[in-house]
Amino acid sequence: MASDEAARTYLHSRGITALPVTIIDDNEVIIGFYPKKLIPALRLDVQVDLSGKTSWLAEKYETMLGATLRAVQQLSDAQLQQHLPWREHWTLRDLMMHVLSFPELAWRSHQHGSMSTDDMRAATTRLRDVTTSGAIMAYGEGVRQQLIAFLQSNDTAAFDRVVPAHYGGEVTVLELLAIILSHSTHHLKQAYWFIGNELGVSLLHPATDEDLEGIVTPAALF
Repeated sequence: MASDEAARTYLHSRGITALPVTIIDDNEVIIGFYPKKLIPALRLDVQVDLSGKTSWLAEKYETMLGATLRAVQQLSDAQLQQHLPWREHWTLRDLMMHVLSFPELAWRSHQHGSMSTDDMRAATTRLRDVTTSGAIMAYGEGVRQQLIAFLQSNDTAAFDRVVPAHYGGEVTVLELLAIILSHSTHHLKQAYWFIGNELGVSLLHPATDEDLEGIVTPAALF
């Protein structure tokens, strides 16, 4: 597309309002990050195989969520209310809650049966009063403990439950957790950039590239 505006016009003309979108040969449209459709459509020589990955997911979630909580602990309530330059109406608090709440939605999908846009909006409403550093840390610690316990539960029926998700389409809960791990890690990296470059805060003990090794995120933050 020649520009972002041209891309939006193109998608709108086809009735597409959700992003990301993959359009193949101008006739096949795949909405969202949907590996089970994208892999064959793009003829990718890869396989989605998460068997035996629960220990790895638990380790990486422990690392990513722990790093998020350490960052929040080092920020004042005023700093958390600073607005992000790349997303209108969002504050740093909103970004941090996004990092923490999506893993909760993903693991709870084995009970709720989905991780839809309606589920996300409901979570935003439910968590709107979680605004201070202390409250965010308390919420995030609960997510961390429950998610790690779930991944260590050996509940294969729950892991293998197929749920409709905005991120991934029809996926198993374990596949969804892998997708959301990448999603939240990407947003944590954005938060690191904002904290360092816009707030001028040097965080103690941030997650390193080695800590996050194996978690696939886009090369560009924005």
